[in-house]
Amino acid sequence: MKNSILLIEDDHKLAEMIKDFLHHSGFTVTVADKGQDGLKCIKNQYFNLIILDLMLPDMDGLDICKSLRLDISTPIIMLTAKGDPLDRVIGLELGADDYIPKPFEPRELLARIKAILRRGGQSQAKDKHNRFGRLEIDTDSMKAFIDGKPCELTSYQFQLLTVMSRNQGRVLTRDFLMNALQGNDIDSFDRSIDVHISRIRSEIEDDPKHPRRIITVRGSGYVFARAQEEI
Repeated sequence: MKNSILLIEDDHKLAEMIKDFLHHSGFTVTVADKGQDGLKCIKNQYFNLIILDLMLPDMDGLDICKSLRLDISTPIIMLTAKGDPLDRVIGLELGADDYIPKPFEPRELLARIKAILRRGGQSQAKDKHNRFGRLEIDTDSMKAFIDGKPCELTSYQFQLLTVMSRNQGRVLTRDFLMNALQGNDIDSFDRSIDVHISRIRSEIEDDPKHPRRIITVRGSGYVFARAQEEI
C-alpha cells in the first residue's frame, strides 16, 4: 500500500507541483486548500504524514498544528514563506516534526518525508519494549510512558527519545541527533533540537528544570543517563 499524504496548501500551483512530484515518487496525495477542509479530511481518512502550510486563508497553520496534536501523533511537516526563525520554534513547540521554508526543492521535501517515515520502520525492526526505571519506551505503539501514563510526544520527539535511549551513557551532539533522525547534514548552530528536547523533558522528567533522565553536557550535547532504576 502506498503511503498516504495530506497536503494542506492554498497555493494551487505549488500544491499541484508537490502532488505530481510525490505521486511519481510513489505516494498518494490528498490536497486541501483550506484549514477546515484539511481537518475534515483527517477525520475521515488515515494519513501517514501531513504537510501543512503556515499561512492559510481561513486558519493559522500553527493553530491547526496545535489542534491536531490534541488528537493524533501523525507526523507533520510545516511549510512557510515567512523567514522569522521564531515561527519555526513555535511550530516545533506546538508539535510539528519538521519545518521547510519556501521556496524549496521538491527533492528536499521528498528526502524529509522519507526520513520521517523511515524512522517509524526502523523502530519496528529493533527492540519493541525498553524500560528505564519508571520510563517505558514502546516502539510498537510509538509511545512512551511514565508509571504507565502515556507521554504526549510527537513522532519526531518519540524517535529522538528512542535514539538517545539506545545510546544511553554516550554524549550525543546536536549534529548526531539531527543526522540520525533526518539523514541530512544540519547546520550545527540549528537550535531546533533543543526545542524538542525541552518538550521531551516536560513529559518524562519529574522536574524539567533539573532533569535526571536527559542531561545537558555544556558545549557538547546531551546524554541519556545510564542509571535509570530509580527515576
